This record gives sequence, C-alpha cells and structure tokens, in this order.
Amino acid sequence: MTNRADFPEPTLVQVNGVELEVFEAGRENMGKPIVLCHGWPEHAITWRRQMSVLAATGYHVIAPNQRGYGNSSRPTEVTDYDIAHLTGDLVALLDHYGYEDAVFVGHDWGAFVVWSLAQLHPDRVNKLINLSLPYMERGEKPWIEVMETLLGDDFYFVHFNRQPGVADAVLDANTSRFIRNLYRKNVPPTPPEPGMAFINLAEAETPLGDPAMTESDLAVIISAFETSGFTGGINWYRNLDRNWHLLADAEPMIKQPALMIYGDRDLSIPRFERLAEFVPNVEVVGLDCGHWIQGEMPEETNRVISEWLDRQD
Repeated sequence: MTNRADFPEPTLVQVNGVELEVFEAGRENMGKPIVLCHGWPEHAITWRRQMSVLAATGYHVIAPNQRGYGNSSRPTEVTDYDIAHLTGDLVALLDHYGYEDAVFVGHDWGAFVVWSLAQLHPDRVNKLINLSLPYMERGEKPWIEVMETLLGDDFYFVHFNRQPGVADAVLDANTSRFIRNLYRKNVPPTPPEPGMAFINLAEAETPLGDPAMTESDLAVIISAFETSGFTGGINWYRNLDRNWHLLADAEPMIKQPALMIYGDRDLSIPRFERLAEFVPNVEVVGLDCGHWIQGEMPEETNRVISEWLDRQD
C-alpha cells in the first residue's frame, strides 16, 4: 500500500499464470487504454505524476507492478522472466480488461518490454511511447556476449549474469541506501571506479547530486523492495541472451507510431542514431534531465506525451 491520497489503491489481477498488482486511473474512460510499464529497480508509483494527467485527457490508465516487483508474483525460475513471459503478461492484462490493443508506455526495462511487445504481438499495440531506452538492434551475437567483450566482467548486465546472487545479496542488505543513492538527478560526472557500479552505489556513504523523487515516493519504493528483494527484477537481466534467441524470428521493424524520449543528461544509455531504420514512424524528443525522466521533469514529460498523443488522433 502506498498510503498516498493521490495514488490509487491497487487491485490484484490474475494473468498468464501470475498475479499482478495493478494501479488504475480514469476507469470512467474504459475503451481508451494506456498501459504504463516501469523499469528497474522501479515500481508503478514512478508513474504517479503521469497517471492523473493521462486520465484527465480521457485515458483509462493501467500501471502494473510487473512480475518480480511489489506485491506481484515473484516466480523462482529465472526463465519465468524472459521476454515471452513479460510480454505475455501484458497481452493477458489487455485480455482481462477486454481490450484488443492499447497505447503502451515504457521506461528503462519497461521500454525494452514495450519494444519487444510491438515485435512479438504487433496487433496488441496501437501506439508506443518509450523513455530512456531506445530500440535495441538484435545484431549477430547475443547481447551479454557483446557487452562482456566491449565493457568487461564488471559491467552490471554481465555481472548479473555471470555472478548470480552476488549483487542481489548486496542490494538486499542495503535496500534503503541503494534506492536513495540511485534515484538522483544533477549528478556530476565522475571518473569510472573499479568494481560493479550498483554494488558500489549500494555501499556508498554519500549520494551525489539531488533527489530525483519525493521522499514519500522513495519510501514506497524502498518498502516494496524490502519486502520483495531485488532478485525478481534482476532476473529480467538474466534473460537477455535468452531474449535474443526468442526474438530471432520476430519482425525487426516496428511500424506503429512511436515516441522516443531521451534524457539528454543520461550518461548510462546512448542514443540509437539509427532508430528510424527500425521504427520509421518515430518522433524523438530530448529533455534536459538524466535517467529518471518522468520523475525529474514530470510536467515536461506530461506535456510532450500529451501533445504527441493529440497529434496521433
């Protein structure tokens, strides 16, 4: 529970063999769905500042805690978090509400799921909006293999896969500090340090920059991970090469209208300059912020999304 007057109480929905904790706004707008998909290590409350605005503009807003997060199911098998399962949950969520398709919005890992949903189930996505993470070209080699070659063993994607359980334990032992150190904006550039970045962050005594989220929202996220632990969310990373194989036969072109929003100060994720080759109907916007776009610049994010949706109608 969030104990926030301006954030809806959740319902638990049975879909695709799991139970998802789902937050809704604008149920009076049934028939015009928009589904908001969080990233890692996030929670549906990261969309709080968007939900009421989208509901006011006529949308039925659906924001699930995806599998592994919050009070949603946390399967024990790593392969239960592959892209077939994650996109299958969203398809089943549409079926639960009786929707043929919807607008999908994703941030970070949620964006990867939305891009993949448009490839694997294109008839269920009528428009898509992604924040931070652009479309990932599949390439000739599995993604973790490529990252290991280019970025080394300590790169967090590689570390999560090659040293299972190590980072999970450190993050679980330092949940509050890790979340508070992670959700920051205006972080000054610092030279790379040895070791795995997220483990270092979880153990850092002093955060850099400024808080990127309100104290009450942070408290919800911290409480959720103190209950769930981090392994479910990290298991999404542990399926990246499996996802590479599962997407082998998927149509690489995404033809639906798409909006890509980058944080211009987000040093963790570079822009994909060839995005339009794979997503020809894409519009690209950059905002003067870091990685936590919808939390750092909520009003600007809402304006960009609302104006783009208006132009699609």
